[in-house]
Amino acid sequence: MLNFLPGSLLYFMSTTLLIINTVLWASLISIGGIIKLVVPFTAGRNALTHLMNRFMWAWATCNGGILHLLADIEWDIEGLENLDKKSWYLLISNHLSGFDIAAQTYVLRNHIPMLKFFLKRELMYVPFLGLGCWALDMPFMSRTSPAKLKKNPKLKGKDLESTRKACEKFRFMPTSIINYVEGSRFTEEKHRRQDSPYRYLLRPKAGGIAFALSAMGEQFTNVLNVTVLYPEVFKKDALYEVMHGRLKKIVVRVKVLPVPEVDNKRYFSESSYRVEFQRWLNQLWLEKDEEIHQLMIKHGAPTEPVKEIETAN
Repeated sequence: MLNFLPGSLLYFMSTTLLIINTVLWASLISIGGIIKLVVPFTAGRNALTHLMNRFMWAWATCNGGILHLLADIEWDIEGLENLDKKSWYLLISNHLSGFDIAAQTYVLRNHIPMLKFFLKRELMYVPFLGLGCWALDMPFMSRTSPAKLKKNPKLKGKDLESTRKACEKFRFMPTSIINYVEGSRFTEEKHRRQDSPYRYLLRPKAGGIAFALSAMGEQFTNVLNVTVLYPEVFKKDALYEVMHGRLKKIVVRVKVLPVPEVDNKRYFSESSYRVEFQRWLNQLWLEKDEEIHQLMIKHGAPTEPVKEIETAN
């Protein structure tokens, strides 16, 4: 443990090590993507995808090693015992920091398939990043703008159809898709601007979950409701704090939920159906908000005053 060193030195060391770790494994993944582009057989491409996932596992494991080297962190984790690497999961989570992905991939790397994201198709053409994400079989999705739909109504449903085709490969390969349903990292300014009814959360958005369930709902084994928390630095940037060796506690809770049924025809055409689905998500966020409140108390962190959160609907 090197957390006795000055914060500025720890920041330099952590930045250097994290860059080296990311560039190393991202380069190997990109090289694998180039090879995958020219492999004509499905079995060969699938084997390369498994290898690329192992590279992502190595990236997550090395991130954990860097944390152990530079910081003295207490990990408070519950809910991993019922997970299975051979299952299909839709993971929903609150979002506090750019550090969340590193923390969650490290905690979950040996318990579920490596996390994947739905990405905008435009990212496919970003040098290095696009090829690496493609090599990892992350699904790229097209979103038709309302203006285009208004001009050409025949395009309605094409987004979902193209995403379903992108996800067909997951039928034979256990997969975890993650969705940060708040759509953005938590900040006090965003919390005030939204007039959020929750103490520690932004308002959740149901559209991304509904889209994922409509695209591959029958493939998912369970929904994983994940809560991540850094109690003593809740209102600070956890990534900045951990890179200075000041992050002391990481809390992760995982709850396994049944997969809700989504009638995509009704969801995308009936406002009352969308409202019902949003209420289901709001209820999860009410429970998550109370869970975070109790965890803040448990770890001796400053808590927010109780709000009339039952009005969230």
